[in-house]
Amino acid sequence: MNLHQLMRDLREDNGSKIVLVVADGLGGLPLEFGGKTELETANTPNLNAIVREGVCGLSVPVLPGITPGSGPGHLGLFGFDPLEYRIGRGILEALGINFQVGPRDVAVRGNFCTVNDAGLITDRRAGRPATERCVAMCQKMQTIKVPGVEAFVEPVREHRFVVVFRGDNLGDDVNDTDPQALNVAPLHAVGVDANSQNTAKAVNHFIAEAAKLLKADGPTNMITLRGFARYPKISTMQDIYGLRAACVAVYPMYKGLARLVGMDILDAGATLAEQIDTLKKVWDKYDFFFLHYKYTDSTGEDGNFGGKVEKIEHLDAEVPHIRALNPDVLIVTGDHSTPSKMKSHSWHPVPTVLWAKMVRPDGAVEFGESFCLRGGLGQFEAKYLMSLAMAHAGRLGKYGA
Repeated sequence: MNLHQLMRDLREDNGSKIVLVVADGLGGLPLEFGGKTELETANTPNLNAIVREGVCGLSVPVLPGITPGSGPGHLGLFGFDPLEYRIGRGILEALGINFQVGPRDVAVRGNFCTVNDAGLITDRRAGRPATERCVAMCQKMQTIKVPGVEAFVEPVREHRFVVVFRGDNLGDDVNDTDPQALNVAPLHAVGVDANSQNTAKAVNHFIAEAAKLLKADGPTNMITLRGFARYPKISTMQDIYGLRAACVAVYPMYKGLARLVGMDILDAGATLAEQIDTLKKVWDKYDFFFLHYKYTDSTGEDGNFGGKVEKIEHLDAEVPHIRALNPDVLIVTGDHSTPSKMKSHSWHPVPTVLWAKMVRPDGAVEFGESFCLRGGLGQFEAKYLMSLAMAHAGRLGKYGA
């Protein structure tokens, strides 16, 4: 019996409410040996109060030593084994902007980037342009024609966009063209099997045409594509856990992740305060709330240690407004670590705190990597977080006689 079937067999509906707050890229590293991480440096009295009254630990998003993307990181938190459910980022971005993906479609996430005269990447995110510029550049690319294939180009946010290739005999086993490094050229797309080779041919044609169109539009003068994906078959949270689930997220990709597992996507506004206002308005309509906070990740990717500390403190200031709703279970964690020192996702386990009315406190007093390392949850695989949430919410019956 797998974990999802066990949840179906044991689940009970008692009206309790679970809030999962995901501070994207929460985990970090000290800048110097013996120093503190971003989370340990931040002034977080409200998160510390949850730790003192709850239980903490370190979540392993995939497996020890494996660095996760945002998709696998979140799927694990939702209780889906990321090794079993390998879902490309393209489909998540497309769903996040509510693009209707069909059976003949391959979706891919795009980044505007900056290249120099030699064609080498100098900025993978093109200086994080305003969304208005992203829209204008996508309108240019919407004129590109690909022989034998339809190409749909839609803006997402800042440097991000989506391309959906539609046609017969298209596969999604295609490498990313983003080398995820500077001072190198974008990669050539290559398909593993015959259908994926068809996709790669269309992709390379599209990128070549985009390079011509955008050549004079620095810093958004080139594109990279990654996360080729077709629409997967996946169970919903209602089916597995019996939960009416809602997503309160600002960025499209995380809406896409939530939509994929059957959550209702709510109008969350543009700020954390507006997200929490949305939470209040719909509190009586749902059992499970996924609240996503992006900026702990983006500051980490930018190598901005102080900025990440500030974003953690901003999250901490809003915690009392969530607690005022009186959830039965409140979890604060991240989908992965993004240490400012590394300017990228990392394999390091993620600080996690679980507060509940039936929790067994572990004696930890601060929310940080060091205390979580010694916490009562230990180091656990993220895919078990939902069973812990369900149990602490009183939503799981006894297994066996």
